[in-house]
Amino acid sequence: MAPIQKTIVSPVSRAATRSQFRRKTLPMTVPRIFLTHPYIRLASTMVPKLKDPSLFKQHVCYVNGEWIKARSGKTFEVNDPATGELIGTCPDFDAQDTENAIAAADAAFEPFRKTTGRSRSKLLRKWYDLMVENADDLATLITWENGKPMADAKGEVTYAANFFEWFSEEAPRIYGDTIPSSTPGNRVWTIKEPVGVCGLITPWNFPAAMITRKIGPALAVGCTVVCKSPGETPYTSLAIAELAHRAGVPAGVVNVITALDNTPEVGKVLTTNPTVRKVSFTGSTPVGKLLMRQCSSTLKKLSLELGGNAPFIVFDDADVDAAVAGAIISKFRSSGQTCVCANRIFVQRGVYDEFAAKFAAKVRDFTVGNGFDTSVTHGPLIHHRAIDKVDQHVRDAESKGATILVGGQKMPDLGPNFFQPTVIGNMTTDMAMASEETFGPVAGLFPFDTEGEVVQIANATSVGLAGYFFSRDLARVYRVAEHLEVGMVGVNTGLISDPASPFGGVKESGFGREGSLYGIGEYQVTKMVTYGGMGLPLQK
Repeated sequence: MAPIQKTIVSPVSRAATRSQFRRKTLPMTVPRIFLTHPYIRLASTMVPKLKDPSLFKQHVCYVNGEWIKARSGKTFEVNDPATGELIGTCPDFDAQDTENAIAAADAAFEPFRKTTGRSRSKLLRKWYDLMVENADDLATLITWENGKPMADAKGEVTYAANFFEWFSEEAPRIYGDTIPSSTPGNRVWTIKEPVGVCGLITPWNFPAAMITRKIGPALAVGCTVVCKSPGETPYTSLAIAELAHRAGVPAGVVNVITALDNTPEVGKVLTTNPTVRKVSFTGSTPVGKLLMRQCSSTLKKLSLELGGNAPFIVFDDADVDAAVAGAIISKFRSSGQTCVCANRIFVQRGVYDEFAAKFAAKVRDFTVGNGFDTSVTHGPLIHHRAIDKVDQHVRDAESKGATILVGGQKMPDLGPNFFQPTVIGNMTTDMAMASEETFGPVAGLFPFDTEGEVVQIANATSVGLAGYFFSRDLARVYRVAEHLEVGMVGVNTGLISDPASPFGGVKESGFGREGSLYGIGEYQVTKMVTYGGMGLPLQK
């Protein structure tokens, strides 16, 4: 990768940042430059190279074991969020293209459901092995189209591959039950069966992990899938589809399609076509509600993993240093663009000043820039709409009396999609960040006094995906964990995602669980069998 060298001028006023001027030693391919803000790092144009260029699939989608174009020939452009430059184009599938993919999955379903759990396990394991072998290329694609730093992208590839490993181990262990009957002579048992063709709709923030978290359990139980990849980040999904082909996944079992302008009609087909028996969606709450209404026409089995507004609570008996570290990883992973990011950080007054000072100091050390620069800790946001929302939240808090401790500004000299990692103190519940998901690198600190007060405020939202708190009081741990109205709780940790853990929320954060043993059941139906011939005496 040969970066084009650029000199950066900070968007922050020179008067405000004169004390922060410093000179840094950059790699030999980059000239020594002045940095007028502590976050700034080279925002250069970088053209990534893949070890296996055939993993970069342009102009085609994967349907019925073949790479095909949209019937109309229509395509859409995909741009690098760090540079704005064109990466390539993908097919803009329409309703009929989607119907054809569903038909392929339907034709493949009957033979695939009859395969043994052990054979499906081997397929998933081979797919896992191929992801591990091609981890560097997958990470490169993620950074290129999503913008997250390479270290984060490599972590995501490992996380994504582990879903295939986990569910490969679950595939041979699909158990039913034997149930004592209340009727003498009857015998009752259950059979777990695959639900059928599944429509999967995945988001851009984890372009590898979100597709494997859905496809893994579906294939483990014997379902076939049509996966609509995100228009912002389609190339990672298509590369994973290529690896499915190499792993020997039968034609039609996995179909990966792309769309941008036609996304609404593709979504409508997946939710209304009666052949599709299950829909799994990860994304915003408003879109989830729309898809749920559309699914009602055929009463599909449905899983929704929607928006959050995660509270992160630091009690005055917490280990403050551990709480700072947990808040950093929870809030700023992927530049705050995850559904389980801490969105409201509540700090008890006894440790508020200490926490705020240490937290702000850590954030000042972040380096923002192109994710291919190995010294960069945080990349761009995904598009201008994300930047606009983050900026609106910061300006709203500032106008209502909050104090910006670090950051708070766009970074146009790096590119249109960069925003300074930001910490805001003295937040209040009338500010937009208290009730809306920011989905960006902005941490708002809310002081509080009592346990009862903070739990009540934390629960005063229509969503309930994740929540976090730090405390060394064991009684408080049990008490608060049980009273937080969320689907997942992190205690003394800021990282809760694991293939072995059930992932999902309550209230308007959706329903259903992904990952873990519980994720298997989302793709199954339970058939009950009652046999009434056991009441006769033994024949002599």
